[in-house]
Amino acid sequence: MGSATAIELARRGCDVTLIDREPAPMAATSRWNEGKIHLGFLYGADPTTATAEHILPGSLVFGDRARDLIGSDLDGHVTRHDDLYLLHRDSVVDVDAMRAKFAVIGELVRRHPDAHRYLVDVSDAQVTELRPDELARIAGPDIVAGFRVPERSVDTRWFADRLAAAVDAEPRVTLRAGTTVVGAEPLRGEAGSWRVRTDDGDDEIADVVVNALWNGRLPIDVAAGVDPEPPWTHRYRACVFIRTRSPHPVPSALVAVGPFGDVKNYTDRDFYLSWYPEGLLAESGELELPAPDLPTGGDAAAFIDRVRSALGRLIPGVGRVLDDAEDVVVHGGFVFAQGRGALADPRSDLHRRDRFGVRRRGAYHSVDTGKYSTAPWSARILAEEITG
Repeated sequence: MGSATAIELARRGCDVTLIDREPAPMAATSRWNEGKIHLGFLYGADPTTATAEHILPGSLVFGDRARDLIGSDLDGHVTRHDDLYLLHRDSVVDVDAMRAKFAVIGELVRRHPDAHRYLVDVSDAQVTELRPDELARIAGPDIVAGFRVPERSVDTRWFADRLAAAVDAEPRVTLRAGTTVVGAEPLRGEAGSWRVRTDDGDDEIADVVVNALWNGRLPIDVAAGVDPEPPWTHRYRACVFIRTRSPHPVPSALVAVGPFGDVKNYTDRDFYLSWYPEGLLAESGELELPAPDLPTGGDAAAFIDRVRSALGRLIPGVGRVLDDAEDVVVHGGFVFAQGRGALADPRSDLHRRDRFGVRRRGAYHSVDTGKYSTAPWSARILAEEITG
């Protein structure tokens, strides 16, 4: 969100200072996630359609906005086939509820005026239920049903490199990498101006401030006089990123809802694996969650084995991918959501994701992006608002 907003503002004639605590832009959560461009199907436990309706406008134009930002197409770096949603026997919803909900969301997608602008044209796309023989070929016995849905994912590491290069190419963007923002406050006696305080003492004076932090956004909001709206949850999730020696046509699949896991196949050689019960390294309802230590060395190998064991029982193709790996990286990032509870609890309001957007105090803007898929869309809207 920060990189995209900086580019959009610079292209509208603004001089932008982009402050990033990492050594380079797009080096944290935006680089290390599955890159799902959501259409709303993940939130099958949301009793309403509010999540899908809120996410759809940004996700459907993600490809267009992403191409504008990086100046190139995404071909070859997007999953090529429909996602499979696999229903675990311990899911918080049953097969009848998921079938009915997916039918409703599918209709929302098809009738949306931007359905043809998605990463693939979804204006006529259908949700289909897997036959028992199809399900048996790809899933273990704990999976009781499966649905083919028209969602795609983008290779986040590839896109992160291109978006960081686009930031570097903008002459109006000044990057301050390796710098942490510790506060923001309006300047007394200078109407509309703000002081952005940094850990190195080299403060910035700005006409407009956009707080696009993912973890760490709320303490800066408090310092700026914008009180957060409870409840919220910070989580940190570790995942496995794999490059194989040879191609493997393992389908992109998601285990839902409650017991939660993910397989993404970007190129038949580049994969993402996640099993939430193992990958959830930290969780908090405080203003900020300290980053946990990622497993390394023998701990990383043990973590990969646990992911393989749990996810492989549900999607046997995972084992073949890991057996043929030439490069394996354990990494991860923060997840922020307005809500509280456990994903295994059907009453948790984390089963919906419709409460995100921008909060303002004068020229200070605090952005809860919501999902990776809505960031480029949100960035353009915000840049247009700021520049009038």
